[in-house]
Amino acid sequence: MNITSESPKIIVVGSCSLDLIMYTDKIPAPNETVLAKNSESYFGGKGANQAVAASRLGASVHFIGCVGMDPLGQQIMRNLVNENVNVGFVGECDREPTGTAYVTMSGGESAIVVVPAANRSLKIEHIEAASKYIHAADLVLLQLEIPLDVVEYTVKKAKAYGKIVGLYASPGLALKAEIIDLVDFIVAKSGELEIIFGDDQREKVLKKYFNKVFIRDETNSTVYFDGTEMKYFRNENSSMVHKMGMGDAFTAGFAIALCHKNTIEDCVKFGNEVSSRVSLGKGAQTALPKLSDFK
Repeated sequence: MNITSESPKIIVVGSCSLDLIMYTDKIPAPNETVLAKNSESYFGGKGANQAVAASRLGASVHFIGCVGMDPLGQQIMRNLVNENVNVGFVGECDREPTGTAYVTMSGGESAIVVVPAANRSLKIEHIEAASKYIHAADLVLLQLEIPLDVVEYTVKKAKAYGKIVGLYASPGLALKAEIIDLVDFIVAKSGELEIIFGDDQREKVLKKYFNKVFIRDETNSTVYFDGTEMKYFRNENSSMVHKMGMGDAFTAGFAIALCHKNTIEDCVKFGNEVSSRVSLGKGAQTALPKLSDFK
């Protein structure tokens, strides 16, 4: 695994939110009320998670997203600034509050309800405003908690500039064949293949998109097809109880390794390692590692 002294320029286009986590003895069934033992709140949103992860791993990061004009939005902006993420292209929306996520956790399992709110207000104009920065970037990262037309526009724009584009296809949505073909790598959850690709046959999807699609599951294992054989990598530690944000961490770690021109195999290994460390702390951003942690 090679990390040079260069600081990759990464643009993250995506969501930001506050995650409210409620710890219960069980996940409530329909029409059931349960009492939480306690609750905690953490900064989250797949876009912000990736931005913070990439910044801690030594990248120069610009985040393009939307918050509401409320105290929560200010807290999220402050947190990003504290994490050395440039927020010059974060829009403030006066029609919607800042995004939130409500997470019920019990015994390592979780049920999550996301309220996108201001994240839905991200528009193509926000991408246009950052055009020259996209042109100067090494890599652009996206997820699917923002409007799909903005994702598609960003992918086309970044590829027109010849940039590397990575997509964490979560939450799972149907992707146009054109977008799948354009992006350089797609990270997907094992249970969402049919939604994303219209096919739930893992081997078929991987062989069609070799060295491009990376399928992950809850044990922090990643599988892909390298053109010759299926490759499986797994980093599971005994204390892996905090699973929020692991996919975002993997995606950012993979992207950083790719920017430093590592092999696909080393990119996957590094992504898995970054992801495994996130599980050691509560919240999606708390335990994200710094580059110095790997030296």
